[in-house]
Amino acid sequence: MDRQWHLTNGLLSLVLGVHDDGSLGLLHLGAPLAQGRSYRHLVPRGWRGFANRLGDPIALEVPTSGSGDFRVAALVVGQPDGSTVLELKYREHGIAVGKPDLGALPSTYVEDDAEAETLEVDLADERSGLVVTVAWTIFGERPALARSLRVRNDGNTALRLDTVMSLSLDLPDDDWTLLHLAGVWGRERHVVERVLAPGRQSISSNRGSSSAVHNPFVALRRATTTEAQGEVLGAALVYSGNHLAEVEVEPYGTARLRMGIDPETFSWALEPRASFQAPEAVLVWTDGGLGAMSHAFHDLFGRRLARGVWRDRPRPILVNNWEGTYFDFDEERLVAIATVARDLGIELFVLDDGWFGKRDADNSSLGDWFVDRRKLPNGIDGLSRRITELGLRFGIWIEPEMVSERSELFAAHPDWAFQVPGRPRTESRQQLVLDLARPEVVDHLFGVLSELFASGPISYVKWDMNRWTTEPWSGALPPERQGEAFHRHILGVYELYRRLTEAFPKILFESCASGGGRFDPGMLAFAPQAWASDDTDAIERLAIQWGSSLAYPVSSHGAHVSAVPNHQTGRITPLATRAAVAFFGAFGYELDTTALSDADREAVRDQVAFYKGHRELFQFGRLVRLRSPFEGDGNGTAWMVVSEDRRRAIVALYQVLNRPNPQVDRLPLRGLDAGAEYRITTWPRVDDAVTGANTVTRGGDDLMANGLLFDVERHESAALGDFWARLFVLDAIDR
Repeated sequence: MDRQWHLTNGLLSLVLGVHDDGSLGLLHLGAPLAQGRSYRHLVPRGWRGFANRLGDPIALEVPTSGSGDFRVAALVVGQPDGSTVLELKYREHGIAVGKPDLGALPSTYVEDDAEAETLEVDLADERSGLVVTVAWTIFGERPALARSLRVRNDGNTALRLDTVMSLSLDLPDDDWTLLHLAGVWGRERHVVERVLAPGRQSISSNRGSSSAVHNPFVALRRATTTEAQGEVLGAALVYSGNHLAEVEVEPYGTARLRMGIDPETFSWALEPRASFQAPEAVLVWTDGGLGAMSHAFHDLFGRRLARGVWRDRPRPILVNNWEGTYFDFDEERLVAIATVARDLGIELFVLDDGWFGKRDADNSSLGDWFVDRRKLPNGIDGLSRRITELGLRFGIWIEPEMVSERSELFAAHPDWAFQVPGRPRTESRQQLVLDLARPEVVDHLFGVLSELFASGPISYVKWDMNRWTTEPWSGALPPERQGEAFHRHILGVYELYRRLTEAFPKILFESCASGGGRFDPGMLAFAPQAWASDDTDAIERLAIQWGSSLAYPVSSHGAHVSAVPNHQTGRITPLATRAAVAFFGAFGYELDTTALSDADREAVRDQVAFYKGHRELFQFGRLVRLRSPFEGDGNGTAWMVVSEDRRRAIVALYQVLNRPNPQVDRLPLRGLDAGAEYRITTWPRVDDAVTGANTVTRGGDDLMANGLLFDVERHESAALGDFWARLFVLDAIDR
């Protein structure tokens, strides 16, 4: 055999080959190529001075350090002699239908082995006994690949893993723009772009979680790539802990992309006969633009990463009491909020923070997961049954990974929190992080939470995580293995999630981390939706939800209507605008329903009815981004969802600030059936200069070529005001 492997599905091709020195390299990743040919000519050969590798080849699947490749390494292994030099040479390979799971780590999956094919190649370093298994899975009907790395010690002495990247790609050129999602609490996942330049450009997290600062997703796009066309390569790490994504451009114009666990906060003792599994990276390649890339991620993450009974089920409309009451509530106030919610058509009531221990502020009781009888004299069981008797489902908030210093749990087990003996503790939000690297902590939490979830008819759990990890020292590990603490903690989080979701398969879990601080693919494997941000301001949410949609399906975005002035920005926006933004997600309300005026109650009733009528289209339709809040002055945003058969669509147009004497505007649509005719109606049901010209019947070809038309005259524009939104509902009609 020529030791070349070609994975293709007609949508993309991946070609790997064994070089003359026995190393494994990438020959091609991108457009689909013909099978049965050799592609060895695609790898540049020849000496490149002192810039890259001293000699052939320069494209490596698992680059290591210290042996002539001076670019960033994908694998760094400390050996007994103190060196990190490895000679990884091809040993064997296997090809199988289907896709294996990754054990304790979340990963994508298939429901039928015919959906995918997996190539595993073993590379061995004879001197150390290290064996590296590179696994590539290609999905049959998606332009997507999954890649992971497993490292095994077949030698007789312990090794130390310092860097284990899940993905390393040597790309033949550097003519790319790097796109990533950055932010902080309240403005998560904003789109940032930069043209690649010589040197290393990276994003990372060292906070113990994927974080709001840098999401574990990046994309490389060509300069001419748009939403609708052009080449783009997207990569996402299925992991919720510390991560790194980095592109290095070297002087001869090639680029290396690597992605995996952050090596600055990681080391792992690999004993003889032991193995280490790195998280999975998911890649999407397309020449159909950013929109096609996003659709591939949405389809794969929504259908083959999320799992359980709620994966494909429409999500209930909820009301959460947090911004309505904060800690100031009792049973009667909660029942009153739920009663009004029921009358408005809302389906689920969620009790947020403050129901347990002696929790009147955020300075105590985390870890004490027993009900506060002062507020809820009949317990969770009594409250939940009163709520369900109203005809609503009942949900509850928890923050199991944290502990308050003022708590019974911390008094009994102070060693269960991350802290370095003899050193001060860095406190944040007056709480500490429990060390879930300790199995006894996971066992305890599973026990008390199982008792809670079984105490009443609980159908929804909001799982929060409200601070980063400091003093990451685990009492369960010896001094020389403290570099394992971060990763072992995340494995503990996954184990707790796994045990609880398996024990309570009918509960809908929503992940949360100070809002969107752990909005990542790893969480999607356990909780099919995530609270996108604590910032509920509709205008801020335009940017947050746009950025989130680059990789994450609409069904995963927890999006709620809150009261005004908004609690995060102080902004006052129309109630209809708040709903028009939140519709594009797992929809709900974050307010006290009893405080709504009669007019607002009627408006909410209409919103709920409208969303129910289009819920599956909003949550599971194909999202098409039309006008970005990150382009130009950001004053306008537009997107749409389209049904699979293209017979239904909903287009949303948002304007931030009103402008005098506005220009004539057109909004071309995409994704429709060019041969169909569509009847257009609007929401909210108003007749003004924005909607009037568009409440007609038009052809799909016309709408995609010429778009919706907005010709607002100067005397009409003042009536629109600031922060307005309009939805256009398109229904195909038979001619």
